[in-house]
Amino acid sequence: MSVPHLILASSSLRRKELLTLLGLHFEIIPPAINEEVLGQETPFNHVGRLALEKAESVANAHPDSLVIGSDTVIELDGQILGKPPDLEHAHHMLTRLRGRCHLVHTGLALVAKAIKLRETYVETVKVWMKDVSDSDLQAYLKTRDSLGKAGAYSIQGKGAFLIEKIEGDYPTVVGLPLWKTAKLVEQFGIDLPVKVEDIYQKKPYENWKDF
Repeated sequence: MSVPHLILASSSLRRKELLTLLGLHFEIIPPAINEEVLGQETPFNHVGRLALEKAESVANAHPDSLVIGSDTVIELDGQILGKPPDLEHAHHMLTRLRGRCHLVHTGLALVAKAIKLRETYVETVKVWMKDVSDSDLQAYLKTRDSLGKAGAYSIQGKGAFLIEKIEGDYPTVVGLPLWKTAKLVEQFGIDLPVKVEDIYQKKPYENWKDF
């Protein structure tokens, strides 16, 4: 089985960086979907559905390509913490998260219409945030690193100092379950120029070695 063209259905720079680590050549096409939570949908189910809808929305127009879709949410007390629209909301989110454990769910979907492929997967990581002081929290907020980040922080960036430890896959917290992505892409006919095992050994993100 061979799928010659790979598409990442995402506008996320973090997902682009992660997929690039595998040495793959791929096209980026941002999906156009409604990302609202449906009814009593759980964070786990929500992120899996969005990943699939992102992939399918692009695959419908590119049936001969293998399309990757992904989505990440933070879960705290059974609720989804999305991307804060401003620093005030970011402060509220981080205040709720500090000193506690939360879950990071990242959904992954692979869709190729021509070969009737429709694969979905959700990876979950436990993350413990330090009980940082108000002054440290304010200093972080001033960097504006919180904006555009699920849960108002970035583990691969300036927000790493907030995190005490994680239990699970580091790239999943960044925005893509890289190991699972690599194995699924290989399974459906695309050779990886860079072995995923080598990436996990080298841990190329500066903060990855800390977790």
